[in-house]
Amino acid sequence: MSKVCAVTGKKALSGNRRSHSLRATRRKWNVNLQKATILVDGKPQRVRLSARALKTLKAQQAAK
Repeated sequence: MSKVCAVTGKKALSGNRRSHSLRATRRKWNVNLQKATILVDGKPQRVRLSARALKTLKAQQAAK
């Protein structure tokens, strides 16, 4: 299963880990993915969403 948000398309970022002596080694920042059930075309479907997308969807639901 890929580490990509189903709504926003966010995926892992890469960069350098920096030690105290400023040596650079590669590292990854993974997305905070959560499994959630949302309505897709009127049917409940279980998808992997980023925590930010889930928070936004909940806020939109509450505003209705």
